Amino acid sequence: MLRKTARILLFTITTLVFVFALLSGSEAYGGGFWGIIKNAPNALPWILLFAMNYLVWKKELIGGVVLTLFGLFITYLFNFSGPNFWWSTFIMTSSITLLGVIFIYLYYEKRNN
Repeated sequence: MLRKTARILLFTITTLVFVFALLSGSEAYGGGFWGIIKNAPNALPWILLFAMNYLVWKKELIGGVVLTLFGLFITYLFNFSGPNFWWSTFIMTSSITLLGVIFIYLYYEKRNN
C-alpha cells in the first residue's frame, strides 16, 4: 500500500512540476499554444524527474538514492541558495527527498520479507 501511494504521489508531483515549468513562462512569449511551444525548453530539465520516476519503479534502491540526492539538491537550490524562501516550495522539494527515503525503506522491507 505504501509503495503504491509513494509511486502515485511521486508521479503527481512530477507531472505538476513539469506542467508548471511548461506553462509558467509562456506569457512572456505571447501566451497561447505558440507561447507554450517557445517556452518548452524551460521544462526540459524536469523530464529528468520523469526518468527518475521510471528508475524508482524499476530499481527501488538505486532510484531511491538518486531521488533523495536530487531532492536534497533542489531543496537547497530553490530554498537556501538565494534570498527567497517560500514554504510551498520547501514542502514540495522536501517531499521529493522524503519520497526517495521511502523508496529506500521499501527496498529493504521487500528484501527482508
